[in-house]
Amino acid sequence: MDYSLPSDSEKIEYVTVGDVDDLPNGERLFVEINDETIVVFNIGGKIFAIADLCSHDNGPLGDGELEGFEVTCPRHGARFDVRDGKALSFPAVVDIPAYPVRVVNGQIEIGLPT
Repeated sequence: MDYSLPSDSEKIEYVTVGDVDDLPNGERLFVEINDETIVVFNIGGKIFAIADLCSHDNGPLGDGELEGFEVTCPRHGARFDVRDGKALSFPAVVDIPAYPVRVVNGQIEIGLPT
């Protein structure tokens, strides 16, 4: 499975996923876009979005324990950086998608390839 995001030359379309006031610091929000689940985190007032998918076994990741900017897969303990989707520990060796995020007029928007 290809987990890469589009190159800089490809177009990104931003999709509104919720109100920033509905995602307090330390919380997460799960959204479904185009049959894919994305988990959005508020860490210290900064918003990050990654695929809710562990690259080790395609299991859900978003319910895992969050420590700093690292989320741990609840199934087998692989860790990922929510800022860029980098796999940080075994058994995962493949990065996961991380999506650009912006807040416009109080609305959280996630950038998706078109």
